[in-house]
Amino acid sequence: MIKNMARGLAALSLALAPLAVPHTALAAPQAPGAAVVLPLAEAIKQIPVAAESRDGYERTKFKHWNAGLDPADGCNTRNEVLLAEAIESPTVGAGCKLTGGRWLSYYDGQEVTDPAKLDIDHVIPLAEAWDSGASAWTAARREAYANDQGAASSLVAVTARSNRSKADQDPAQWMPPAPEAICRYIEEWTAGKSRWGLSADQSEIDALSVYADGPCDDSVVHYTPAP
Repeated sequence: MIKNMARGLAALSLALAPLAVPHTALAAPQAPGAAVVLPLAEAIKQIPVAAESRDGYERTKFKHWNAGLDPADGCNTRNEVLLAEAIESPTVGAGCKLTGGRWLSYYDGQEVTDPAKLDIDHVIPLAEAWDSGASAWTAARREAYANDQGAASSLVAVTARSNRSKADQDPAQWMPPAPEAICRYIEEWTAGKSRWGLSADQSEIDALSVYADGPCDDSVVHYTPAP
């Protein structure tokens, strides 16, 4: 009987063993489509570090804006993002012409009521994506990246002024002017790099880590690997 009890306890121990997963194991690469949630500092550590090269870059190699999620509705990706991010919905006219509406540009905290004064920003700029791995992608994958609505953090509606101030700079060179935007931006930048399997150079990693170890130390990164 004692032997049977010992065997039972051993079996129970083995059954429970998978529950005691080391914290580091949770950061293992995930299968495409599997949602990932990580502390910011851990997510940064998973980004591959590599030198960047802009050789051969042309903006036209990232086709945008395309017909969007629903080609039948007449709205391209730009307008679909505007509709998704409006805090007061605009009127949608023929050809998906947008009038009225209201948006909050989170980079600089500005409210905007004219959609023509907004840019749709690639949180990871196209040139930065090219430098970080997209140069090796197919044209179809670059188009998917440039029109990515599969993650809310990929494309954001912001004032043209803030977007053009940012240009193609990474967090080592530019941060949003609104202090309350900084941690969100760091989270979204990290999520974008992770979602698309892009690398970062050392100065970029260092800049992200400063925030992860300081004012954004309680931030969490959510992303789903791109198909």
